Amino acid sequence: MAGSLTVRARRRIGILLFDGVKTLDFVGPAEVFLEANQRVDGYELVLLSPTGGDITTSMGMRVGVQAAAADGGYFDTVVVPGSESAPTVYDDPAVLESVRLLTSQTRRIASICSGAFALAATGVLDGRTATTHWKFAARLAAEYPGITVDPDSIFVRDGDIYSSAGVAAGIDLALSLVEEDHGADVARSVAQLLLVYMQRSGGQSQFSASLRGPAPRTDAVKSVADYVNADPTRPCTLGDLARHANVSTRHLNRIVREELGMTPIEYVNSMRLDLATSALESGSSVAQASQSGGYSTPVSFRRAFVSRLGVTPSDYQRRFQTTRRGASVDNGEHS
Repeated sequence: MAGSLTVRARRRIGILLFDGVKTLDFVGPAEVFLEANQRVDGYELVLLSPTGGDITTSMGMRVGVQAAAADGGYFDTVVVPGSESAPTVYDDPAVLESVRLLTSQTRRIASICSGAFALAATGVLDGRTATTHWKFAARLAAEYPGITVDPDSIFVRDGDIYSSAGVAAGIDLALSLVEEDHGADVARSVAQLLLVYMQRSGGQSQFSASLRGPAPRTDAVKSVADYVNADPTRPCTLGDLARHANVSTRHLNRIVREELGMTPIEYVNSMRLDLATSALESGSSVAQASQSGGYSTPVSFRRAFVSRLGVTPSDYQRRFQTTRRGASVDNGEHS
């Protein structure tokens, strides 16, 4: 990063745009900073592009910018949004050169969603911990083994480098930056104005069962995974799974842990929780969802759910399942 920031009344926020950029990835954070100006005259937003010319978003919307990245000057914060065309969109030499230049002219830099690939490609994330949208996390980790990828976090700070998951997570990250700059009261008022949570419970695993882990590599582990996936609710012991794979229990424990990052029984429990969560998202009550996942009681489902997601099943439904105002949930949950 460049040297110390000259003290200014307003912090300059540079947002790098490019063809194919995801609209909400930059509009969400921009709105947070603009709303903060209702409380403190704290930010000056500058939209940038590699050439200074207009860009076309992923929605086909044409957006004008104020300057080319090379002409933007020094920024307190630079934001690099994501794109559905990631990571190939960041192969554009002009985009990468803009990121390199802006990195040297800012106090802190933040990526939104797949924008992490741009930071990774320029070496900014080497030796750092970062996150991205869950659907890009495995690829980011595979292509850049020098980065510690946290696939579940909504956003991550590592020194003066910040990264967030996709779309709405950019709002979470921007709120965190506002709180860092101007305190919790200002950030809280912005969250209230935007009708969003000051801090969401849990991580990306609340929103996707795709975070279960890597795919099986060997025939034995694939056989066990297919067996469990076919009916996660069936009674199943380690011995049952070992007999199905025609290996010893000790060997099965070892290879499943190596390939899936968990024991065979943990995999069964994970699949049951995914099944129950899907039922919950489809409108089932907590009692119905627990039955769908093969849990003996709603209480056991609730415990497993809270352990993984950090919220209760009923709270999950209220906060994440529906946008209907005042929607009631018949959950059948008891503790």
